[in-house]
Amino acid sequence: MSKYIFRKEARASNPVRVMILLMLVIGGLFILRGYQAKAIEPLFQATPTPTRTSNSYALEGQTHFTAGNLNGAIAAYQQALVSDPNNAQLWAELAQIQTYSYKSMTTNETRRKRLQEALESANKAVEVAPDSSTAHAVRAFVLDWNAGLTDDKAEKETLLVEAELAASKALQLDQNNVLALAYAAEIYNDESKWDLAQQSIQLAVERNPNLMDVQRVLANIRETQGDYRGAIEAYDRAIAIAPNLTFLYINVGVIYRHLRIYDQALEYFAKAVDRNKTLGIEDPIPYVAIGKVYAQEGEFFIASLNAKRALQIDPYSADLYGQLGMVYFKARNYEGAIPALKCATLGCDAQTSCEVRECDPEKDPPIEIAGIPLVPNDQTNVVYYYTYGSVLAGMYRPVGKTSGYCKDAAGVLAEVRSKFSDDPTIMNIIQASEDICASYNVSSTSP
Repeated sequence: MSKYIFRKEARASNPVRVMILLMLVIGGLFILRGYQAKAIEPLFQATPTPTRTSNSYALEGQTHFTAGNLNGAIAAYQQALVSDPNNAQLWAELAQIQTYSYKSMTTNETRRKRLQEALESANKAVEVAPDSSTAHAVRAFVLDWNAGLTDDKAEKETLLVEAELAASKALQLDQNNVLALAYAAEIYNDESKWDLAQQSIQLAVERNPNLMDVQRVLANIRETQGDYRGAIEAYDRAIAIAPNLTFLYINVGVIYRHLRIYDQALEYFAKAVDRNKTLGIEDPIPYVAIGKVYAQEGEFFIASLNAKRALQIDPYSADLYGQLGMVYFKARNYEGAIPALKCATLGCDAQTSCEVRECDPEKDPPIEIAGIPLVPNDQTNVVYYYTYGSVLAGMYRPVGKTSGYCKDAAGVLAEVRSKFSDDPTIMNIIQASEDICASYNVSSTSP
């Protein structure tokens, strides 16, 4: 009788074992049917969309910020906060980045909106962690930059007082908080409290000179004091710490432009352009800055090329049409200035905006431009209005295509007069333009 060497001898059946096996078989059949009906998912199967943690998004945001991609950083931090809405540190860091990013905006409206978003984030950080020194410090910083953008003196004073209180709270919670010291110095500087600003920034520098904001605020204070060389040195140190924040290059270039050292100004503005190209970022601000340098030098053709390049990057910005219009005006290209300034002030149709930016109608989208509203006491945009009115008045002739210019000028000049009647310089410009039209017996005080 043959033997099966790999098999044990058969044993007698055990009733309990048989019952267990039967239960296992029946259970297996139910599982098999569930799997076939898609009611049961197999173990270890990958989920359709992998879940990312808030730390993962925060790390992505920090990477974008270091690279100078502020919009990418903002988006990543907002994603991080979706899954971790009670993280005060994330709210504070988001508020900082939102504040820095306003520097790349081209209109006061978009700047105010971004700074308001930053303030909402800073307020949330304090709400989530009322005992966080960092949260209060960042809120102070955001309030201060909001104050810097308003032309309303009462609002500015209110924001600065609130900013100072927030900085004081941050230092009460942690007297060694270097960022709080730097932001307090910046606030004191904006309040014209020079001694306090100097004392605060000196402490910040002594404790940690290797923070970008410490060097940035130091530069700002020195610039306010008229120490332009010292300001440039501090900005250069800030750039060495954060080389991809292009607004730092712009700040240095503006100082050199103020000093009329144009070659150095252009060098720093060009660095901002090159940095943006390396990062793959389209930012019109450096081109606007370059255009202003060439306009100051009387190189209006090159100035207009840079202004148009800025407009090509952001063809929706009414302010950039105004910038180009001012270059044309200074170059005495009044025919080119009129449609550009019209887009900036009253707005313009798609055909006019295309002509101004010299677009390709077959490739570029048609864009209608809503003009920038004229706000009382807002010195930023009123120049577009009174320049537009002045050019219309100056180009008026009783016959031909310019015969309606004084009537067009009337509404523009009247609006400026109604909102800036207490500004003698602007009123003199308005009066001169109205007198031109009056000399032709055309009223320029009403439509």
